[in-house]
Amino acid sequence: MKTFRILYSIVALLLCIPTVSAQIIKTEQSEDITDSLRREFDSGPYFTLYRDNYFVVGTDPTHKPTSRNSDVKFQVSIAQKLTKSTLPGGTYLFLTYTQNVAWDVFKRSMPMHDFTFNPGIGLVKPLFSKERFIGKATLLLEHMSNGRDSIQSRSWNRVSLGASILVDEFICINGKFWIPIVDGENNRDILDYVGLFQGGVSMLSRDRKLGGSLHFVKRRGWNLNFNTILELYWRPWDRANQYFFLQWYNGYGENLLDYNVFHNRLRVGIVIKPRFFSEY
Repeated sequence: MKTFRILYSIVALLLCIPTVSAQIIKTEQSEDITDSLRREFDSGPYFTLYRDNYFVVGTDPTHKPTSRNSDVKFQVSIAQKLTKSTLPGGTYLFLTYTQNVAWDVFKRSMPMHDFTFNPGIGLVKPLFSKERFIGKATLLLEHMSNGRDSIQSRSWNRVSLGASILVDEFICINGKFWIPIVDGENNRDILDYVGLFQGGVSMLSRDRKLGGSLHFVKRRGWNLNFNTILELYWRPWDRANQYFFLQWYNGYGENLLDYNVFHNRLRVGIVIKPRFFSEY
């Protein structure tokens, strides 16, 4: 029974954002839960989803829809665990890869407008406090580019430090800041639009079918300028990992080609949530 409870807790913890009451657990016995949980992390899957995987379509909600302000956006994101928790500090080495695509499906010939390629490598550390799992911290080296040449080429790199912390079984807060290495000749001012840090909160209903998140990316400067991402998702079936999805993006930097162009987009579609916390 004790082993079942630990397994149940780990599976529940890793089903996207905080989802179950077992996210903060204790047993009636004095066994070191931290070691037990770490063993379950070690034996978990090596290949997983990383960020949300979604397909959405939408337009600018404040203007009449046209082929210029309406599009499709989709994202594919995966991670590969390279080690068990044998590295210093009980950390894991991960490879990550995310590809985000802006697709002008309403234009003639339906061209792909831009791609963002985002590979990374780094360390992930599960966080424990007083025999309970409370979240994770990440240290990543990331590269971002759109794979183009000449005047349409965009690229930059960053070393990012982030954390996701469980407030309770229904609320998760997260934040990330980064040290940028801007090497693209055509996007030297990209930090004015994508900033240096971000933060947000994710919430889930008690029946665990309806969830949402709100995230802000602070653009460079001392004034109150933010890129805002609001997401809502609803799971129609108890055992499904597919959600109906609504995403609102308001700000700059939604794709690399147009990083300095303001976008206000409301889109709907389908999202598949990762087993680990959703990354942003």
